[in-house]
Amino acid sequence: MRRRDFITLTGGAAAAWPLAARAQPAKSPVVGFLVPGSETSHGAWVAAFTKRLAELGWTDSRNVKIEYRWAAGDNQRMTEFAAEFVRRKVDVIVSSANGVNIASQATSSIPIVFAAFNDPIVSGLVKSLSRPGGNVTGLTVQPNDLASKRVDLLREVVPNMRRLAALANVAGSSFALETGGVRAAAAALNIEAEILELRFADDIAPALARIKERRPDGLYVLSEPLVNANKDQVLRVVTEERIPTIFGFREFVDAGGLMSYGSNFPDLFARAAEFTDKILRGEKPADMPVQQPVKFDLIINLKAAKALGLKIPESFLLRADEVIE
Repeated sequence: MRRRDFITLTGGAAAAWPLAARAQPAKSPVVGFLVPGSETSHGAWVAAFTKRLAELGWTDSRNVKIEYRWAAGDNQRMTEFAAEFVRRKVDVIVSSANGVNIASQATSSIPIVFAAFNDPIVSGLVKSLSRPGGNVTGLTVQPNDLASKRVDLLREVVPNMRRLAALANVAGSSFALETGGVRAAAAALNIEAEILELRFADDIAPALARIKERRPDGLYVLSEPLVNANKDQVLRVVTEERIPTIFGFREFVDAGGLMSYGSNFPDLFARAAEFTDKILRGEKPADMPVQQPVKFDLIINLKAAKALGLKIPESFLLRADEVIE
């Protein structure tokens, strides 16, 4: 081969390399979705997240990859899933409740978006709501305020309530704040409050047996993945024993529970998608202010009320965001 031909050949190959490199598809970012609950209890919330993310231009398996891990209220599984996301170096971790604590313990560099969490300042996750300052941001709820409102609502429906039981997971991120709110609200209404503490799924049956034995006038179920994952078991007992119950999630009411009051979780998860979108486009969690819920829903199941022998006042029904007939 002559020298001129060799130079022409190698020069042409070098010019072709950038074109080949540009032709290769860019690697899609990966969102690690750490779901503290089960697919049945959190499916609608996750669907709201993916729908909003698609509206913002991110479609799963097209230009973003969303990896779901369902922990069903098991903190050990959440710890393992969080470690997996860190090993894989996902671009964003999305979670809620205690999953946020676990994810933040696993990484201080990968951005974390929480769709629903109690006071992140008290938990040490952020420096302030306006400037989080670290790798964590999202949407916060105030469980003590919600607890007071729920106790008041249950008292309206059960005006002669004197004894209230509350089902709570001591490992839940909102346990101290929410149970404190329950005790304070009950004391203000001269109601005796008993907190039934859970740690594992095996604790639910004994706690429900205690409820059947004590037969409180009302039951408060804390908004927590362990209880949500065992929803059917809880509903079966409160229905059989005819105990008026207020829940934090409407999914319990859809399944036959009496009523729920709390943040609109599909809305929270949709807004979490907006945080995720901004991070995928280059914004830093440290500079993204933590937001609070704007929608709170009161849902009432009239069929459940009838089965409990309760007459819900018309004025109360008019305040509900939805009445299930």
